[in-house]
Amino acid sequence: METAVVSPNVVKPSEASRKSVCYLCGGALELVVSGLVDTRFGTPGSFEVQRCIRCGLEQTFPVPSLAALKELYEVEYNFGGEKDTLYTRLRERFLFSRLYRLWTRIDGDISFHQRRGPGRLLDIGCNEGRGLRLYARNGFQVEGLELNETAAAVARKARFDVHTCLLDEFIPAAPYDVAVLSNVLEHSLEPRGMLLDVRRILVSGGHICISCPNSLSWLRKVFGRSWINWHVPFHIFHFSPNSLRQLLAETGYAQIQVRQITPALWVAQSFIARLFAKEGRKTRQLRSPILTLLLLMFARGVLFPALWLGNRCSRGDCLLAVATKRYPCTS
Repeated sequence: METAVVSPNVVKPSEASRKSVCYLCGGALELVVSGLVDTRFGTPGSFEVQRCIRCGLEQTFPVPSLAALKELYEVEYNFGGEKDTLYTRLRERFLFSRLYRLWTRIDGDISFHQRRGPGRLLDIGCNEGRGLRLYARNGFQVEGLELNETAAAVARKARFDVHTCLLDEFIPAAPYDVAVLSNVLEHSLEPRGMLLDVRRILVSGGHICISCPNSLSWLRKVFGRSWINWHVPFHIFHFSPNSLRQLLAETGYAQIQVRQITPALWVAQSFIARLFAKEGRKTRQLRSPILTLLLLMFARGVLFPALWLGNRCSRGDCLLAVATKRYPCTS
């Protein structure tokens, strides 16, 4: 097993006490891949992923500290507060257009932007509030939770109520009918605790909506270390359909439905990472509207049969899970 090279903000492998056992079931771990680097933001360090031989849950090592992750999100996410660029202007126009509604029906809705209210909805990891605007348009009474103070400030300027405390410290004025974790759970240092906390703030019979990468995706083998959803060091856990179902069941959820899609954007980003990513440097081509659009159209048009077949064979790139709060919790 290779020894990971780490930055000062990352816990060394010898200090990660849970490295020898699976977080979910306590099973033994085996090395899946080593030598992973950050292909998006160029964060220093080399990382590895290990898989539980019993339940299949995968974990990234070394494990960043909470303080290190918070700093990385504030400095790096959205390329450090990028705004008023061609990329961000086009993204804004697309997200709030009829074309986007049509696109999510064709390509898949990884952020549950087509879900409709009424009811109280909490967007956990709401970033700059783009999703809040869409959920509000669909009839929900929306609030957000976001650790990135810079991003939360942007959402508040749009007159949304955004909380910046940790989820386990959050006490809402009233419980929510829906909680959305769009590409969030895999970032958590304690996903079991996160799901229990979400359960705590939901009404009885409330729904949790989760999207996250699929560790069984066939595209992971195609792109190797360039697969965009390794996303080290930000992705701490890598879920399969079974490990996600198991975690939801153990934390008090029922009527668990998990399906798979393969967003063309994710395929395009993996192509870009393969072509342009260099260790220690931001992959700025990920913000190129023209390149992204060309590869996105290639993925959705030319590669459609392969992507469809991958989804049908339970090897899609993205897991979409919806579950209901079970009352009382039997875990």
